[in-house]
Amino acid sequence: MAISVFNLFSIGLGPSSSHTVGPMRASRQFVLQLKSSNRLTQVRRLVVDLYGSLALTGKGHSTDLAVLLGLEGLTPEGTDPNQVIPRTQQIRQQQQLVVAGSHAIVFQEATDLIFHYDKQLPYHPNGMRFTAYDEHNHQILQQVYYSVGGGFIVDHETAMQDRAIIQNAHQIPYPFKNAATLLDLCRQHHLSIAELMMENEKTWRSEEEVKQGLWRIWDVMQVCIQRGCAQEGILPGGLKVRRRAAGIYRYLQEQDKKPLDQRDPAEILDWVSLWALAVNEENAAGGRVVTAPTNGAAGVIPAVLHYYQKFVKDASKEGIVTFLLTAGAIGILYKEGASISAAEMGCMGEVGVACSMAAAGLAAVQGGTNEQIENAAEIGMEHNLGLTCDPIAGLVQIPCIERNTMGAAKAINAARLAQVHGDGVHRVTLDQVIATMRQTGHDMMSIYKETSQGGLAVNVPEC
Repeated sequence: MAISVFNLFSIGLGPSSSHTVGPMRASRQFVLQLKSSNRLTQVRRLVVDLYGSLALTGKGHSTDLAVLLGLEGLTPEGTDPNQVIPRTQQIRQQQQLVVAGSHAIVFQEATDLIFHYDKQLPYHPNGMRFTAYDEHNHQILQQVYYSVGGGFIVDHETAMQDRAIIQNAHQIPYPFKNAATLLDLCRQHHLSIAELMMENEKTWRSEEEVKQGLWRIWDVMQVCIQRGCAQEGILPGGLKVRRRAAGIYRYLQEQDKKPLDQRDPAEILDWVSLWALAVNEENAAGGRVVTAPTNGAAGVIPAVLHYYQKFVKDASKEGIVTFLLTAGAIGILYKEGASISAAEMGCMGEVGVACSMAAAGLAAVQGGTNEQIENAAEIGMEHNLGLTCDPIAGLVQIPCIERNTMGAAKAINAARLAQVHGDGVHRVTLDQVIATMRQTGHDMMSIYKETSQGGLAVNVPEC
């Protein structure tokens, strides 16, 4: 399996990579398959069945909206967030879909988009089935997809072959599936983790294209924070969660005007919390974010990158590339060794992984050795093991938004413990932590894995 850093960092729409971005991509892939096989014009009806976690928390995660837009051929990265509600309202009012952007059919949501709250497909909790029928109600095409976290999707046939998430024949010079192999390759070839990742990325695109792509990702992260710091009001969904980033931003701007001896040293944490809050409030509102590696954890890495830019001496544009390449390598380890899906791993698969990735990236740009970087990533996950996913009302708001601030703060602390106060020698390895994470996720009850059937979701009243 060859995974690019751009698979882990992709531009999409909130509020969820697994429940919004993934279903949108699956819907689009299905209709494009109809189009490429010259069967699109035969279609008179489309039926979408959602299962497991997609059904249980789908409406709170805008899965229904994502499916409608995907069936019309839209992509997460190419869709204007401001057009999501107007277009889906129009589809519902007219009861008509323009499939793949060119073929209009009647679409009655009550019978054609079905949430199966008590059923789950065999491979993954985030399962969906698409079926196309002709004018005689004969089946033209049926396909099952799974949204496996971070916006990744896999069809049923591929999943059942060997339970592999993604298989491809792409060859990279330095393949790795665990941290031990990654560190050995770096030692053998005298490379940093970021340098090794760059060599792998260059099999897809030139070095300059890799850099430009990563800077584009960073630009989107910054714009997301800027929007989050400017928006006020109540987040959608019914929980009446108030946006706080704008107020915190104004407070910190005022503090910046004061002499240093009159300021609270803990303001650094306030800045980190602000950046994470801004991203995740935008995500909860359905805005444009970078999956890093998921939408639910999208605020951790941008917050730590902003910390690097504002508070780390000699921060540079090249450092952004090093940070993201290093973080991407760690994300690949989790994708290979466990999962980045909260429906499989709980929130340790989202905020926990993002914390680990961010800790590694920060250790790298602060001059850490490969061993110190691996240690930072290990610390970042070790203290997120067992973290549940129990969103109230199925919305990516409570505890998700604040949890990103905690993940960012932990990442900074992990990087400092490993790189500033450590020498790379440690008792627990990253591979051992990833194996523990995988086992913990398997042992965790399903009610704590993005179903809103346990934890805060049932112990805190929605109104």
